[in-house]
Amino acid sequence: MIRVQTDDFDMAQVLDDLRKHNPKVGAIVSFVGLVRDINDSAEVTTLTLEHYPEMTQKALQAIVDQAKQRWDIIDAVVIHRVGTLLPTDQIVLVAISSAHRQAAFSACEFVMDYLKTQAPFWKKETNSQGARWVEAKASDDEAQARWTQ
Repeated sequence: MIRVQTDDFDMAQVLDDLRKHNPKVGAIVSFVGLVRDINDSAEVTTLTLEHYPEMTQKALQAIVDQAKQRWDIIDAVVIHRVGTLLPTDQIVLVAISSAHRQAAFSACEFVMDYLKTQAPFWKKETNSQGARWVEAKASDDEAQARWTQ
């Protein structure tokens, strides 16, 4: 399941849905990204995420499809929020179910690394000095690049 939405999500419900009625699931690994109140030594009062819906949905599906090709996973959930968020708000949930933990851990990390570099989201932070678009970080590119080696 892939969803891009403005509304918050209930992680417990998503994880319950991943395991419910499937006795093959032996592991679920999840990651939740949150809005921090500081970035690059600057206070953050809001984070606004923009996207192009058709492009975003296809990109997220392609990332999940790659993870399914690499690891023996049962299911994957990606929920990414858009709109204006506040510090401590949830931004993204990636949850992977598999028969064994290692596949779930690897696939979850892979999906997050690719989301940070390949998913077409644009982020704008606002603070007391105004607003600025968030630039891509070299560390995100490095994290994603390790999967191509």
